[in-house]
Amino acid sequence: MAEEEKPTDDEAAAAEWASMLELEEKKAEEGGGAAADAGAGTGEESARVLNQNEIDSLLGFDVKKETGSHHTDGIFAILDKSMTAYEKLPMMEVVFDRLIRQLSTSLRNFTSENVDVSIDSMASIRFDDYLNSIPLPALLVVFRAVEWENFGIVTVDSSHIYSMVDILLGGRKSDRPMRIEGRPYTTIEQDIVKRMVDVVLADMSAAFEPLSPVTFHFERLESNPRFATITRPGNPALLIKFRVDMADDRGGMLEILLPHTTLEPVRDLLLQMFMGENFGKDTVWEKYLGRELRGTNIEIEAIFDEKLVTLKDVMSLKVGSTILLNCSPDDDVTLRCGGIPVTTGTLGRVKENIAISINEPVKQRVKDTQL
Repeated sequence: MAEEEKPTDDEAAAAEWASMLELEEKKAEEGGGAAADAGAGTGEESARVLNQNEIDSLLGFDVKKETGSHHTDGIFAILDKSMTAYEKLPMMEVVFDRLIRQLSTSLRNFTSENVDVSIDSMASIRFDDYLNSIPLPALLVVFRAVEWENFGIVTVDSSHIYSMVDILLGGRKSDRPMRIEGRPYTTIEQDIVKRMVDVVLADMSAAFEPLSPVTFHFERLESNPRFATITRPGNPALLIKFRVDMADDRGGMLEILLPHTTLEPVRDLLLQMFMGENFGKDTVWEKYLGRELRGTNIEIEAIFDEKLVTLKDVMSLKVGSTILLNCSPDDDVTLRCGGIPVTTGTLGRVKENIAISINEPVKQRVKDTQL
């Protein structure tokens, strides 16, 4: 047995010596090829700097984050930097908060059922991304903002459409979830959606009324999102999602998309922190400035007549020279303030002082000069 174990020990010793020789050879090669080894080591370290999770996080594909979070980072955060977030338009929340209160009452009257409307989310999104995210089948209503001369979209999902059809046409009440069919919508269903969207647009016009009068008019009804293109694919838009809850677990989602180009005419009003805020205008200071201006001393000139003369005549004037004017003592005298004609009057005398009797009202004269 000892003779059989002896070769095994020899093999282990030989292997150990061989490994030691290899280490010595590597150390010897490090002196001659230090630059090559340094480059190779740098390449190995750079290859080990980022793993797959770090790359996904850099590009914005972090799967560990919650799916409901709208926060973007990485490359997507840089690309979305050009979009204006709705938080920069404080009055939008005020307008749509008024809209959900009015819409809840209007839909109760429209369906004769208990309807509750709430805002699910409000975010900025690119128009092309929104068209690709619409769950089909759905109906898209393109409406026109008459005063703003632009368009918007109202999207109604299939669950909401079938709920409205069941309620308005007397469908049976059931606790089972409705089966959403993948068929085209009928004319009756499209007409019901049009009537409901007319109610939504009327309430939205009323919600914007205190801020800026606008009329939202129904333009067309589409079932294909590509036919509802109202702006360039890369343009940002404001997306507001409403959750409509009705009796017997019915309801669905209602979405309103307003491109930022549509909101541009009233952007200054939407930037207000509260209703009626006037930037750059203070009524108290305006009244004080008005009182001070009315008490300011100004100089009024009474002009009898004007005459054009040459420079030679002016240089030849001497003490005792006479200048003939083309006017008589009965002609009107023009009163000027700051070089602007204010009114006219007749020259006269009150006791020891020369006086002018005003012939025309000052305001009437100002209006005439403006015209």
